[in-house]
Amino acid sequence: MKKIITLFAVILSLSSFAIVSPPLTGTASATGSANIITPIAISNGGNMNFGSIAVGTTAGQVILSAGGVRSTLGGVTLPSVTTAVTVASFDVTGLASSTYSISLPNADYTISGAGSSMVINAFTNNIGAVGTLGSDGKQTIKVGATLNVNASQAAGSYTNAQGFGVTVNYN
Repeated sequence: MKKIITLFAVILSLSSFAIVSPPLTGTASATGSANIITPIAISNGGNMNFGSIAVGTTAGQVILSAGGVRSTLGGVTLPSVTTAVTVASFDVTGLASSTYSISLPNADYTISGAGSSMVINAFTNNIGAVGTLGSDGKQTIKVGATLNVNASQAAGSYTNAQGFGVTVNYN
């Protein structure tokens, strides 16, 4: 029995000198998260109207600024008695204080009525290429353009029910 106890004591003392090896792998963890923001949206706040225009035998243009001011080139005049002149208006909503890009039509927009069709083009806006939503998450874009009037354009109302598009995207 004495031999067994001695052998056990020797094994126990040798085990205290055993080499401990470091782990061969390591593990860490990370969390995942997301922040869903308010989608950007745009809606029609009002349609464009160039007002009353008098035409002659020469083609001309009516330029409607984004600020609602009309001017002319060529064979058109602006009578003192006119229908309401309005720029197109678009209401943008989204995440407060965010910036966004504005894309205006770059193609001709045709309006039709009593006579030959007319083209609206050269769209402009009151903000520029980039807008910034207010602290309330809102901003209004005012859009003007140029109406190309044909020589001797027939009297009457002209429109295009499809409308023209303005696109906004977060930056």
